[in-house]
Amino acid sequence: MISIYSFTITSVGIILILYVLVSLKSIKKLKNQPIITQEPTLAIIVAVRNEEEDVEKALQSLCNINYSNHRLIVVNDRSTDRTGEILSRFNHPHLQVITLTDLPDGWLGKNNALYQGYKNSTEEWMLFTDADIEFHPDAINKALGYAEKHRLDHLCVLPDIRSRSPILNSAIATFGMMLMLFTRPWDARKPNRSGSIGVGAFNLVKRTAYEQAGTHVAIKLRPDDDLKLGQNIKDAGLRQDVLGGKDSISLEWYKNIGQFINGLMKNTFAVREYNILWTIADVLATLLTIALPIPIMLIFGDINIRIMGVLLLAAQIIYMIETPPNKWWYALMIPFAGLLMAYIIVRSAYITLKQGGIYWRDTFYSLAMLRGK
Repeated sequence: MISIYSFTITSVGIILILYVLVSLKSIKKLKNQPIITQEPTLAIIVAVRNEEEDVEKALQSLCNINYSNHRLIVVNDRSTDRTGEILSRFNHPHLQVITLTDLPDGWLGKNNALYQGYKNSTEEWMLFTDADIEFHPDAINKALGYAEKHRLDHLCVLPDIRSRSPILNSAIATFGMMLMLFTRPWDARKPNRSGSIGVGAFNLVKRTAYEQAGTHVAIKLRPDDDLKLGQNIKDAGLRQDVLGGKDSISLEWYKNIGQFINGLMKNTFAVREYNILWTIADVLATLLTIALPIPIMLIFGDINIRIMGVLLLAAQIIYMIETPPNKWWYALMIPFAGLLMAYIIVRSAYITLKQGGIYWRDTFYSLAMLRGK
């Protein structure tokens, strides 16, 4: 039994690693795109809530972009810290601050804030982005140029994700690999493939496409709003693509493992539409394909099985080397990261079911509401 399992996991694992590496090579880099001079109108919409630690640095990078034909709309969603004070100190000709004091029934706060940004804009293009993103001055210019040249309706950019914790960086590397297999962003541009992409750090969407996909009204209760926006745009038959953002767009996603766990727990169950059977399947798949294969083969296998384990580990090391800024030794942490992801999936479902819903930015949403009932 262990021989069949080991052979299957090793064969499929190596094939999938090669598939991801080849597919990632097909994603073009934002930094290699040309600068444009004909700039379409753009509204950059940022939702902020209690972002006093990151918002100043992020807005400074947005205030220094090489793109003149834009308006920067910052929606302050009921912040109770120093966010409002920090925003009041910015004196920039393109900046407009909208302050929200109430949350409409049936909306997640961030989704409502982004939607209010849309309602207060008229520009041809909109960039939905988060309050902790740092942009290279040319990043937005190059992205608009690429979108216009290829007649896109929606363009995402995969950001550089960093953390001050090496252990967390290794976990993020495994999470990224799993997310790539789940979303298949390289298929976003292909109308006959189901893969789609949505990135909270950089969702650039044409106004007409956003409206055709239902705006944030269609996803007003989705914690995974960025992914769902991308899926809705793809489902509407619109043109979508993705670029790699290395050296162009970056963020410190989480600062430690605890923040990583708490952050992902808010929307992991939502990705599976709050379906417990799909969640159980995800946990089993994560354990059997990510967390357990290498330990089982190396600890309990005979010489042939151990050789297969070494081959699989070698393929994982190659993946990490070929996807900078990952380090080769992150491959050794894949079992730990797999156990961590399985724990997050289980705990996300357990807590949501136990309390009958989720708390999102200090507001409770019942499971019945989240399921649209």
